Amino acid sequence: MNSQTPADQSLETLQDIKRMMERSSRFISLSGLSGLSAGIFALIGAWVAHGLIVSYYGVNGYVSHGYMRDSAGELKWQLIGLAAAVLIAALVSSTWLTWRKASKNGLPIWDHASKRLAINMIIPLIAGGFFVLGLMVHSDWGYVAPACLVFYGLALVNASKYTLTDIRYLGLLEIALGCISMYYPHDGLYFWALGFGVLHIIYGLIMWWKYEKK
Repeated sequence: MNSQTPADQSLETLQDIKRMMERSSRFISLSGLSGLSAGIFALIGAWVAHGLIVSYYGVNGYVSHGYMRDSAGELKWQLIGLAAAVLIAALVSSTWLTWRKASKNGLPIWDHASKRLAINMIIPLIAGGFFVLGLMVHSDWGYVAPACLVFYGLALVNASKYTLTDIRYLGLLEIALGCISMYYPHDGLYFWALGFGVLHIIYGLIMWWKYEKK
């Protein structure tokens, strides 16, 4: 026997409609574990980068910011390759974890909502990529990390309209961290590790606890 009143049934129907509309307009299959994995890869990359810098210049050269010398072309290319490897690893792991969550919930990973999410995230990232390339061409390496953080944060804020709104707060924190790091250009590696590593891990754990623990 159904003990629900007509009012309760109407409320449940409205909630079902709301969930259906949310699924059609927002990509809700992002996995908190994908943020966790991206953060771990970022911290590993930062640790390797620190080792490369110290081994190339020595501890004293690193503290005195010797890595900004124009003669460090070999090191710079090593760091670029390392950053690319970290990015690929983070993208592959995040895509797989998100696909696994979507499959578990019976949702498509590539639909209208995910396309809008990708487009609105890619636009700031492409602009930021060209900006960072310009900095590297002109050897302004001290501002690469702040630029990466700011443009990445802008991409998250822009994309938050098409996925879980929690990602907006991560984007705002990335932007704030990037702005602060502008005043400490020689400590970019630490800010990079904090923004792409620690913040991602914290965000991933919160998202997993909030949406996936059950």
